[in-house]
Amino acid sequence: MIEPIVDLGEAQDCLTTLFDQPDLSCAVLTGAGISTDSGIPDFRSPGGIWSKRLPVQFQDFVQSAESRREDWLRRLEMLDIFEKAEPNAAHRFLVDLEQPGKLELLVTQNVDGLHQRAGTSTEKLVELHGNSTFATCLDCGKRHELEPLRPLVAAGDSPKCSACNGLLKPAVVSFGQQMPMKKLQHAARVAASVDVFLVIGSSLVVYPAAELPVIAAEAGATLVIVNGEETPIDGLADHILRTRIAKTFEKITI
Repeated sequence: MIEPIVDLGEAQDCLTTLFDQPDLSCAVLTGAGISTDSGIPDFRSPGGIWSKRLPVQFQDFVQSAESRREDWLRRLEMLDIFEKAEPNAAHRFLVDLEQPGKLELLVTQNVDGLHQRAGTSTEKLVELHGNSTFATCLDCGKRHELEPLRPLVAAGDSPKCSACNGLLKPAVVSFGQQMPMKKLQHAARVAASVDVFLVIGSSLVVYPAAELPVIAAEAGATLVIVNGEETPIDGLADHILRTRIAKTFEKITI
Protein backbone atom coordinates (compact mmCIF):
# COMPACT_ATOMS: atom_id res chain seq x y z
CA MET A 1 0.00 0.00 0.00
CA ILE A 2 1.25 3.49 -0.80
CA GLU A 3 2.15 5.90 1.99
CA PRO A 4 -0.65 8.36 2.84
CA ILE A 5 0.04 12.06 2.28
CA VAL A 6 -0.27 13.93 5.55
CA ASP A 7 1.28 17.28 4.58
CA LEU A 8 -1.34 19.84 3.51
CA GLY A 9 0.78 21.49 0.82
CA GLU A 10 1.75 18.15 -0.67
CA ALA A 11 -1.89 17.07 -0.71
CA GLN A 12 -2.94 20.27 -2.49
CA ASP A 13 -0.14 19.88 -5.04
CA CYS A 14 -1.23 16.30 -5.70
CA LEU A 15 -4.82 17.30 -6.39
CA THR A 16 -3.88 20.34 -8.46
CA THR A 17 -1.62 18.26 -10.70
CA LEU A 18 -4.24 15.58 -11.09
CA PHE A 19 -7.25 17.78 -11.85
CA ASP A 20 -5.43 20.33 -14.01
CA GLN A 21 -5.35 17.82 -16.85
CA PRO A 22 -7.51 18.78 -19.86
CA ASP A 23 -10.31 16.47 -20.98
CA LEU A 24 -10.32 14.69 -17.62
CA SER A 25 -13.38 12.68 -16.61
CA CYS A 26 -14.07 12.17 -12.94
CA ALA A 27 -16.61 10.56 -10.63
CA VAL A 28 -16.85 11.37 -6.93
CA LEU A 29 -18.19 9.64 -3.83
CA THR A 30 -18.71 11.72 -0.70
CA GLY A 31 -19.49 10.65 2.85
CA ALA A 32 -20.03 12.24 6.24
CA GLY A 33 -16.44 13.49 6.45
CA ILE A 34 -16.94 16.15 3.78
CA SER A 35 -19.58 17.86 5.92
CA THR A 36 -17.77 17.71 9.25
CA ASP A 37 -15.95 20.98 8.53
CA SER A 38 -19.34 22.54 7.81
CA GLY A 39 -20.38 21.84 11.39
CA ILE A 40 -22.38 18.67 10.77
CA PRO A 41 -21.35 15.89 13.16
CA ASP A 42 -21.24 12.21 12.35
CA PHE A 43 -24.67 11.23 13.67
CA ARG A 44 -23.55 7.62 14.11
CA SER A 45 -20.75 8.53 16.53
CA PRO A 46 -21.18 8.10 20.32
CA GLY A 47 -23.50 10.78 21.64
CA GLY A 48 -24.92 11.48 18.18
CA ILE A 49 -28.60 11.46 17.27
CA TRP A 50 -28.44 7.83 16.13
CA SER A 51 -27.27 6.78 19.60
CA LYS A 52 -30.17 8.61 21.25
CA ARG A 53 -33.01 7.81 18.83
CA LEU A 54 -33.41 4.31 17.43
CA PRO A 55 -33.63 3.92 13.63
CA VAL A 56 -37.17 3.57 12.32
CA GLN A 57 -37.83 0.83 9.80
CA PHE A 58 -39.82 1.83 6.71
CA GLN A 59 -42.67 -0.57 7.44
CA ASP A 60 -42.90 0.72 11.00
CA PHE A 61 -43.09 4.28 9.68
CA VAL A 62 -45.98 3.34 7.41
CA GLN A 63 -47.89 1.30 9.99
CA SER A 64 -47.23 3.04 13.31
CA ALA A 65 -48.07 6.62 14.32
CA GLU A 66 -45.62 6.31 17.22
CA SER A 67 -42.80 5.30 14.86
CA ARG A 68 -43.64 8.17 12.52
CA ARG A 69 -43.44 10.64 15.39
CA GLU A 70 -40.06 9.25 16.47
CA ASP A 71 -38.73 9.55 12.92
CA TRP A 72 -40.10 13.06 12.44
CA LEU A 73 -38.58 14.28 15.70
CA ARG A 74 -35.17 12.98 14.64
CA ARG A 75 -35.42 14.53 11.19
CA LEU A 76 -36.36 17.92 12.61
CA GLU A 77 -33.42 17.74 15.02
CA MET A 78 -31.17 17.05 12.07
CA LEU A 79 -32.75 19.87 10.05
CA ASP A 80 -31.84 22.34 12.79
CA ILE A 81 -28.20 21.28 12.40
CA PHE A 82 -28.28 21.28 8.59
CA GLU A 83 -29.77 24.77 8.39
CA LYS A 84 -26.90 26.23 10.41
CA ALA A 85 -24.28 24.57 8.20
CA GLU A 86 -22.73 26.08 5.08
CA PRO A 87 -21.00 24.32 2.18
CA ASN A 88 -17.23 24.31 2.60
CA ALA A 89 -14.31 24.43 0.16
CA ALA A 90 -14.64 20.74 -0.70
CA HIS A 91 -18.30 21.16 -1.71
CA ARG A 92 -17.38 24.21 -3.77
CA PHE A 93 -14.48 22.42 -5.47
CA LEU A 94 -16.89 19.82 -6.80
CA VAL A 95 -19.03 22.61 -8.28
CA ASP A 96 -15.90 24.02 -9.94
CA LEU A 97 -15.12 20.55 -11.27
CA GLU A 98 -18.51 20.44 -12.95
CA GLN A 99 -18.15 23.74 -14.82
CA PRO A 100 -15.48 22.61 -17.36
CA GLY A 101 -17.27 19.31 -17.83
CA LYS A 102 -14.81 17.20 -15.83
CA LEU A 103 -17.39 15.93 -13.35
CA GLU A 104 -19.34 13.01 -14.76
CA LEU A 105 -21.21 12.16 -11.56
CA LEU A 106 -21.24 13.00 -7.87
CA VAL A 107 -22.59 10.24 -5.63
CA THR A 108 -23.19 11.15 -2.00
CA GLN A 109 -24.05 9.11 1.07
CA ASN A 110 -25.07 12.32 2.85
CA VAL A 111 -28.63 13.55 3.36
CA ASP A 112 -27.76 17.14 4.39
CA GLY A 113 -28.42 18.87 1.05
CA LEU A 114 -25.08 20.74 1.11
CA HIS A 115 -24.08 19.69 -2.40
CA GLN A 116 -27.23 21.28 -3.82
CA ARG A 117 -26.72 24.42 -1.76
CA ALA A 118 -23.14 24.65 -3.02
CA GLY A 119 -24.43 24.57 -6.60
CA THR A 120 -24.02 21.01 -7.84
CA SER A 121 -26.65 20.40 -10.51
CA THR A 122 -29.32 17.76 -9.96
CA GLU A 123 -28.32 16.09 -13.24
CA LYS A 124 -24.86 15.29 -11.86
CA LEU A 125 -25.94 14.28 -8.35
CA VAL A 126 -27.04 10.92 -6.97
CA GLU A 127 -28.19 10.94 -3.34
CA LEU A 128 -27.97 7.25 -2.47
CA HIS A 129 -29.59 7.69 0.93
CA GLY A 130 -32.02 10.40 -0.09
CA ASN A 131 -32.36 13.90 1.35
CA SER A 132 -33.42 14.81 4.88
CA THR A 133 -34.11 18.50 4.21
CA PHE A 134 -37.57 18.02 2.69
CA ALA A 135 -40.41 15.50 2.64
CA THR A 136 -42.27 13.69 -0.11
CA CYS A 137 -45.71 12.11 -0.25
CA LEU A 138 -45.60 8.32 -0.22
CA ASP A 139 -48.62 8.25 -2.55
CA CYS A 140 -48.23 11.00 -5.13
CA GLY A 141 -44.59 12.01 -4.62
CA LYS A 142 -45.26 15.72 -4.09
CA ARG A 143 -42.46 17.59 -2.34
CA HIS A 144 -43.15 19.42 0.92
CA GLU A 145 -40.83 21.65 2.94
CA LEU A 146 -40.26 20.58 6.53
CA GLU A 147 -40.49 23.86 8.40
CA PRO A 148 -44.29 24.32 8.03
CA LEU A 149 -44.76 20.79 9.37
CA ARG A 150 -43.19 21.46 12.78
CA PRO A 151 -46.47 22.39 14.54
CA LEU A 152 -48.12 19.17 13.35
CA VAL A 153 -45.22 17.06 14.58
CA ALA A 154 -45.16 18.93 17.91
CA ALA A 155 -48.87 18.17 18.31
CA GLY A 156 -48.21 14.48 17.71
CA ASP A 157 -49.86 14.36 14.30
CA SER A 158 -48.56 12.59 11.18
CA PRO A 159 -48.12 15.19 8.42
CA LYS A 160 -50.28 14.56 5.35
CA CYS A 161 -49.96 15.63 1.73
CA SER A 162 -51.75 18.84 0.76
CA ALA A 163 -52.51 17.36 -2.67
CA CYS A 164 -53.80 13.85 -1.94
CA ASN A 165 -53.82 13.46 1.86
CA GLY A 166 -51.23 10.70 1.64
CA LEU A 167 -48.59 10.18 4.32
CA LEU A 168 -45.59 12.50 4.17
CA LYS A 169 -42.16 11.11 4.91
CA PRO A 170 -38.76 12.84 5.04
CA ALA A 171 -37.14 12.09 1.69
CA VAL A 172 -34.49 9.75 3.04
CA VAL A 173 -34.05 6.07 2.27
CA SER A 174 -35.09 4.43 5.53
CA PHE A 175 -34.05 1.02 6.79
CA GLY A 176 -36.09 -1.51 4.87
CA GLN A 177 -36.79 0.90 2.02
CA GLN A 178 -35.47 0.17 -1.46
CA MET A 179 -32.35 1.99 -2.63
CA PRO A 180 -32.57 3.92 -5.93
CA MET A 181 -31.34 0.95 -7.99
CA LYS A 182 -31.46 2.61 -11.42
CA LYS A 183 -29.34 5.49 -10.12
CA LEU A 184 -26.96 3.06 -8.46
CA GLN A 185 -26.59 1.09 -11.69
CA HIS A 186 -25.93 4.33 -13.56
CA ALA A 187 -23.28 5.25 -10.97
CA ALA A 188 -21.59 1.88 -11.45
CA ARG A 189 -21.46 2.38 -15.22
CA VAL A 190 -19.96 5.84 -14.79
CA ALA A 191 -17.42 4.54 -12.25
CA ALA A 192 -16.23 1.99 -14.81
CA SER A 193 -15.71 4.66 -17.47
CA VAL A 194 -13.92 7.61 -15.81
CA ASP A 195 -10.25 8.57 -15.66
CA VAL A 196 -10.32 9.48 -11.97
CA PHE A 197 -12.48 8.32 -9.07
CA LEU A 198 -12.32 10.61 -6.05
CA VAL A 199 -13.52 9.58 -2.59
CA ILE A 200 -14.01 12.36 -0.05
CA GLY A 201 -14.84 11.72 3.59
CA SER A 202 -16.19 8.19 3.34
CA SER A 203 -15.03 5.27 5.50
CA LEU A 204 -16.05 2.96 2.62
CA VAL A 205 -17.68 0.41 4.89
CA VAL A 206 -21.30 1.00 3.83
CA TYR A 207 -22.49 -0.86 0.76
CA PRO A 208 -23.42 -0.57 -2.03
CA ALA A 209 -21.65 2.83 -2.13
CA ALA A 210 -18.30 1.26 -1.22
CA GLU A 211 -18.41 -0.89 -4.37
CA LEU A 212 -18.13 2.13 -6.66
CA PRO A 213 -14.44 3.00 -6.13
CA VAL A 214 -13.57 -0.69 -6.43
CA ILE A 215 -15.36 -0.84 -9.79
CA ALA A 216 -13.47 2.26 -10.91
CA ALA A 217 -10.06 1.00 -9.79
CA GLU A 218 -10.57 -2.38 -11.44
CA ALA A 219 -11.51 -0.59 -14.67
CA GLY A 220 -8.23 1.34 -14.61
CA ALA A 221 -9.23 4.67 -13.07
CA THR A 222 -6.86 6.61 -10.85
CA LEU A 223 -8.30 6.18 -7.36
CA VAL A 224 -7.87 9.04 -4.88
CA ILE A 225 -9.09 8.68 -1.28
CA VAL A 226 -9.29 11.79 0.91
CA ASN A 227 -10.30 10.63 4.36
CA GLY A 228 -9.16 11.08 7.94
CA GLU A 229 -8.83 7.37 8.62
CA GLU A 230 -7.80 4.19 6.85
CA THR A 231 -10.42 2.55 4.64
CA PRO A 232 -10.77 -1.13 3.63
CA ILE A 233 -9.75 -0.36 0.03
CA ASP A 234 -6.72 1.85 0.64
CA GLY A 235 -4.66 -0.88 -1.01
CA LEU A 236 -6.34 -0.09 -4.34
CA ALA A 237 -5.69 3.65 -4.15
CA ASP A 238 -3.16 5.56 -6.23
CA HIS A 239 -3.22 8.51 -3.83
CA ILE A 240 -4.30 8.59 -0.16
CA LEU A 241 -4.69 11.99 1.49
CA ARG A 242 -5.06 12.15 5.26
CA THR A 243 -5.32 15.92 5.54
CA ARG A 244 -8.24 17.99 6.82
CA ILE A 245 -10.80 17.92 4.03
CA ALA A 246 -11.99 21.53 3.77
CA LYS A 247 -8.43 22.88 4.09
CA THR A 248 -7.18 20.44 1.47
CA PHE A 249 -9.56 21.78 -1.19
CA GLU A 250 -9.25 25.49 -0.36
CA LYS A 251 -6.56 26.35 -2.91
CA ILE A 252 -7.11 23.79 -5.65
CA THR A 253 -7.42 25.35 -9.10
CA ILE A 254 -8.54 23.45 -12.18
